[in-house]
Amino acid sequence: MASPSEEDKQKAEELKTRANKLFQDKLFEEAIALYSEAILVNPTHAIYFGNRSIAYLRTESYGWALDDASKAISLDPSYLKGYYRRATANMALGKYKAALTDYEAVAKARPRDADARSKYHECEKVVRRMRFEKAIASDDNSQSASEAVEYKTMSVESDYTGPRLDGEITIQFMEQLTDWYKQQKVLHRKFAYKMLVDVKEFFTKQPSVVDITVPDDHKFTVCGDIHGQYYDLLNVFELNGVPSENNPYLFNGDFVDRGSFSIEVIFTLIGYKLLYPKHFFMSRGNHETINMNQMYGFSGECKSKYSSTMDDIFTEVFNWLPLSHVINHKVFVTHGGLFNEDGLSLDALRQLDRNRQPPSDGPMCELLWSDPQDDQGRSSSKRGAGTQFGPDVTEKFLEYNNLDLVIRSHEVKPEGYEVSHGGKCITVFSAPNYCDTMGNKGAFITLQAPSLKPEFTTYSAVPHPNVRPMAYASPLFSMLG
Repeated sequence: MASPSEEDKQKAEELKTRANKLFQDKLFEEAIALYSEAILVNPTHAIYFGNRSIAYLRTESYGWALDDASKAISLDPSYLKGYYRRATANMALGKYKAALTDYEAVAKARPRDADARSKYHECEKVVRRMRFEKAIASDDNSQSASEAVEYKTMSVESDYTGPRLDGEITIQFMEQLTDWYKQQKVLHRKFAYKMLVDVKEFFTKQPSVVDITVPDDHKFTVCGDIHGQYYDLLNVFELNGVPSENNPYLFNGDFVDRGSFSIEVIFTLIGYKLLYPKHFFMSRGNHETINMNQMYGFSGECKSKYSSTMDDIFTEVFNWLPLSHVINHKVFVTHGGLFNEDGLSLDALRQLDRNRQPPSDGPMCELLWSDPQDDQGRSSSKRGAGTQFGPDVTEKFLEYNNLDLVIRSHEVKPEGYEVSHGGKCITVFSAPNYCDTMGNKGAFITLQAPSLKPEFTTYSAVPHPNVRPMAYASPLFSMLG
């Protein structure tokens, strides 16, 4: 590799300085563009790759972040930030052993650095816990957490004045639950456990792809990621009406994590699912998984507001969430996107074994993790999981399955939605001002039968109590905040 001229070095530094300012202003995509320009001018400087790596981390492009961190380390093995960033990317991808190796390298290089030692020991705990959980999981005779919990015999304290659930969910219960949550109070564990056990039983009877019928002259609403932003969820219901048999909804995954009101979000959604099982639908997202919940706060929030047993039961429920929905045989809705291979039928997708943590590749992984791209064909995923698929891939999938449209979520969009692939692929994201930093709008889609032409409603974030995003996440994941 030829050495850059002094003029090129100076130009690259100027680009880096401008990119750093954009990064500080939370304009991560714009920062990435300038870091990329700096790399083109001077591809020999580790810091440019390291800085672009952390910008990729902030945009959840973990695969590209991992590549850049590795490149930075290859250019300068003494560049310790590169090890930190590679470890963080590996953590995001569930590669804990690889992350531990990098944290160990930093801890050895800086033996007196308390932060380096802390991250190494925290990651070591995760690896040990995973080994322990794997050993327990191999015991076929062990009861699941939902089977073992004896919620029916739990007593309710005399000073508890919140919603009570003695039989089936009612409209009155949901109204009381909303009021209770607005007061920042917690539903009693007895009733929370009952809701989880009941909804798990329902989901176990559902196929991996659920068919939805919308009668003529009726509307249907599709929402994207909520990410624990409970007060923005309430705003959706304020704008579009609460769920009912005449106002059906589909929430397309990533209900939890990042936002610190995930418990309130998920129990609200589960409540409506139990109240209107044929008119309220929920799809699994990539954040309805153990790895993401441990990183981005839901597990911590669940244990803080309830217990580790509750967290384990949520994992069981998430494992049974459907992966996709088909509306009136024409609109395919899934959280992430399409596949690394053509020729997958809806019938094949219906038969997917979903009661597990997602594998690192294959159709289940791709449904949760893939993203559209402007170019034709496919390319490696920027996230390090799933694939990136072009307009031709979307067209082939729709034609093969006699469908008209793909709706997916999974990505922040400035206006809350984006129409791509010649109108055949729509992204909808319903968490405005994501993580209190991104400044994006939220959106939802309404489809009116029989045409199912998508109509978009956008909205800004509403105020919420002073609890920061990622409040329940481990300090180990602070770089991802």
